[in-house]
Amino acid sequence: MRNSVWYSRFAKVAAHYCGRPRVFSMAVAVILIWVVTGPIFHFSDTWQLVINTGTTIVTFLMVFLIQNTQNRDTEAIQLKLDELIRATKGAHNALLDLEELEEENLDAFKMKYQALAAAARSELILGNKDTGTPEP
Repeated sequence: MRNSVWYSRFAKVAAHYCGRPRVFSMAVAVILIWVVTGPIFHFSDTWQLVINTGTTIVTFLMVFLIQNTQNRDTEAIQLKLDELIRATKGAHNALLDLEELEEENLDAFKMKYQALAAAARSELILGNKDTGTPEP
């Protein structure tokens, strides 16, 4: 548990830091230095290997940091949506924690809401309102 807290903090700080314009500028500067040193090293295989290895390592590590940040953001959004559903009078509490359901259960909910949307569009065509809830 302690390792996950450490990693979560590290990932959050690293993702925040790496998303800054200064870090992007530093990455561009590294590429420019690499390009400028090409003639000095006669565009050798080792010269090419340095940039390929460096960018591969950075990309590999950044994938995990970005995924961690994305997972955290998605979970926070889901919790906020769950709270809105829970606090809204007339909302279906069965929709709470929907992202945890199996595919066939999600498809059943989706078909129900697609039917509601189609009915609402039909009402609009007839000049009626499409607001409110379909339940009596």
